[in-house]
Amino acid sequence: MLKLFYSPGSCALASHIALTDAGADFEAVRIDFGAGEQLKPGYLEINPKGRVPSLIAEDGVLTETPAILAYIAQRYAAAKLAPVNDAFAFARAQEFNSYLCSTVHVAHAHRGRGKRWADDPIALADMKRKVPETVFNALKLIEDGMLKGPWVMGDTYTICDAYLYTVTLWLKGDGIDPARQLPRIAEHRQRMEERDVVKAVVADHFAELG
Repeated sequence: MLKLFYSPGSCALASHIALTDAGADFEAVRIDFGAGEQLKPGYLEINPKGRVPSLIAEDGVLTETPAILAYIAQRYAAAKLAPVNDAFAFARAQEFNSYLCSTVHVAHAHRGRGKRWADDPIALADMKRKVPETVFNALKLIEDGMLKGPWVMGDTYTICDAYLYTVTLWLKGDGIDPARQLPRIAEHRQRMEERDVVKAVVADHFAELG
């Protein structure tokens, strides 16, 4: 059985959705960031980065959302969560997920985790001030060209949709109103929230937050 380590509200939600979409046999284990569980020896043995998601599989541990999503899509190919038999199309999916990971998520992290990059209070405040602009600019590229249809890749739902949806849950805190500023992304979020899998996973993922 697979084991997914997650924290409510984190990017691990995308992997949680994808595993459920795939019909995988897995256990979801909550890591309490408020209590600092991600930095305790037991978890650091699993993921020395002290972050989520982490996925324990038979062959070892995987970290980083794009890698985990690709693994799920390839391992459970029958679920058709990515075009794994088309090298170029699969690379396109990886391109999109890598952009969310390396650009959108990093821009978002400047709001609450600026100490990864700076110590000066002025620098930290400036990074936080820029978040509505930098996150919006990153997502505007998705809004205007990378979101190909009702789903990220076009007419077919993929792992990219679970990841984009997860990121959109952070936008209010980042000072962005998707309905007004990013209407196509807002429609995508609504479309995701109509899926039974998403309803069930979100209820489970955030259950302990009350």
